[in-house]
Amino acid sequence: MVFEGLAEKLQAVFKKLKSKGTLTEEDVNTALREVRMALLAADVNLQVVKDFIGKVRERAVGQEVLASLTPSQQVVKIVYEELTNLMGGTQSKLNMASRPPTVIMLVGLQGAGKTTTAAKLGRLLARQGRRPLLVAADVYRAAAIRQLQILGEQLKIPVFTLGEQVNPIDIARGGVEKARQEGHDVVIIDTAGRLHINEEMMEELRRMKEAVQPHEILLVVDAMTGQDAVNVARAFKEQLGIDGVIMTKLDGDTRGGAALSVKAVTGCPIKFAGMGEKLDALEPFHPDRMASRILGMGDVLTLIEKAQAAFDAEQAEKLQKKILNEEFTLEDFLEQMQQLRNMGPLEQILSMIPGLGGKQLKELQKQIDEKKWIRMQAIIQSMTPEERRNPSIINGSRRRRIARGSGTSIQDVNMLLKEFEQARKMMKQLAEMEKKARKSGFKLPFFKG
Repeated sequence: MVFEGLAEKLQAVFKKLKSKGTLTEEDVNTALREVRMALLAADVNLQVVKDFIGKVRERAVGQEVLASLTPSQQVVKIVYEELTNLMGGTQSKLNMASRPPTVIMLVGLQGAGKTTTAAKLGRLLARQGRRPLLVAADVYRAAAIRQLQILGEQLKIPVFTLGEQVNPIDIARGGVEKARQEGHDVVIIDTAGRLHINEEMMEELRRMKEAVQPHEILLVVDAMTGQDAVNVARAFKEQLGIDGVIMTKLDGDTRGGAALSVKAVTGCPIKFAGMGEKLDALEPFHPDRMASRILGMGDVLTLIEKAQAAFDAEQAEKLQKKILNEEFTLEDFLEQMQQLRNMGPLEQILSMIPGLGGKQLKELQKQIDEKKWIRMQAIIQSMTPEERRNPSIINGSRRRRIARGSGTSIQDVNMLLKEFEQARKMMKQLAEMEKKARKSGFKLPFFKG
């Protein structure tokens, strides 16, 4: 989970504060010492930690907190606001050209994930209605060009290349020209990296920058390298000039120090975060939402956006009618499960629900794990169409056959049928609530239409 270690420690600190009721200045100082240790353990830059604690202390020991009715909540609010400011304050969007195409150069060290990120960014922009062109300008890493071509084919996004024997600056220039000729409004250039920063690499990037005049230079860094990622960002900022950062593997970084330090150290905002290996696992970076996740307050807005992307409005309307008419079947149940899985890894989805954190979140993840979903899918797919539409006919012998066919036990089949029945009743109640709410002039957020 993102920032798992830091989140658990900070939430434990604030839990102690809440148990005190009224707070003294010493209580606040003790809590801030623990926050300081948690940030340092998360590999946050030392100077960044000092500045952060200083700002929080200045606000937290004043009348704003000590004289308030809920002082612990006030401290949490201040820490939330300062964490948000630390990561950039507001979402930093791409600078789009007034006259297309917008040229985006992706730069960074080898192994940071530039090529995959180029494809992910292309997919994200294509879903926003853009017409991206991917440009394969990494001629040094073996199979880098082929990798981008394969990813482009999967996403149905064209890839421009002139082969491995051509100067990368000529490839970049040719890609921009190709985009102008064919009406692509965004060009994403995948550049070569090295194992470490050197003058040869920087000189080539500077020449490419001069040749194509990019509207955005985005540095791709691996969050799991911690403070090394921040040092790389500082070097690229000083030697090349960058407009923003794409932080990859943020889902695997339990500490999160790089994400919390990079804006303060370099002045460059994080624009996107890589949250997994799949091609849809790149999302815009929202400092306020990330601060909310760290403090165990959830991330409802991102959850809603993911749900809207995964669930089709027309299908949702049909589903509502089925539920109200008691026509909701195991086929519908399976379809809903699959759409829910399209929202992303279960662990990430659960971490966005407000109030779920620490031990509570881990316990829920055990109860609803990926393996269980796979078992449920296998069981439903082992049923006949008639059984899926009318589960009441599934007697003992049918249950044994379904268990054998799905490689599960009769107990697993019984459990699925029981959970399906519970889900059907709950959905019926929600649908009836929605119906009554609409008659009263209200509309509940969990139904579309």
